[in-house]
Amino acid sequence: MAKGLTAAELRIEDQDVLVQKLKEAKEELFNLRFQSATGQLESHGRLRAVRREIARIYTVMRERELGIVTVEKEPSDG
Repeated sequence: MAKGLTAAELRIEDQDVLVQKLKEAKEELFNLRFQSATGQLESHGRLRAVRREIARIYTVMRERELGIVTVEKEPSDG
């Protein structure tokens, strides 16, 4: 799982970055579905991973909207 994103990694990102990652993940999901429909898909597990990635991004965005989790910045060592 080289490209997988964890919720903790997503929580430290800005809203604009989350929106961009969501857009990229949705485009990848579209391409994977297209490959699946035409019989060219080699990695069926990637479909599931991308769907979960999209769900994680939506979850983090919703948490922020409800005020459940605030934006956490990485602590600086200086």
